[in-house]
Amino acid sequence: MKLEIRDTPGQLVAALKPISDLGGNIKSVIHERDPFNDTGFLDVRILLEMPEGKIRTLTDSLKSQGVNVLRINEERFLIRKSVILIGHLLHTDLSDTVDKIDSTGFAEVGELAMIMPSINEPTSAKMTIISENLGNLEEAMNLLKDIAEDKKILVIEPLEEF
Repeated sequence: MKLEIRDTPGQLVAALKPISDLGGNIKSVIHERDPFNDTGFLDVRILLEMPEGKIRTLTDSLKSQGVNVLRINEERFLIRKSVILIGHLLHTDLSDTVDKIDSTGFAEVGELAMIMPSINEPTSAKMTIISENLGNLEEAMNLLKDIAEDKKILVIEPLEEF
């Protein structure tokens, strides 16, 4: 869910309280402050689980609190982990590696940047895998390690902690 709230004290609580009141489970909150945005509003992304049939009541409650609901059910993946891959990535079918991670349904390759020094030299790539929770992200990382072992690709991890 993506919300727009006023940049004043107490507005984030006003956005979160209706979720709790309706029995929702907040899994993640990303509160972004854009220094170039002087509109007086902030974007907030919330990953949550709601009891079935409560979304309409939640959006009505948020609107009554002065919170604008921008999107619902569009942001799925919030947790990311980046690794470096070194090896003959193109000769071992990099698209197959990406397809195997994407086809899990619980994680996907969100970013991929590659450097190729020459056609017969090993290639290096930064791959970012995204998922909605740590367990699924770790499962996707284990899948990547298995694929890398089969293809004789070195995996260097992590580039960041989350």
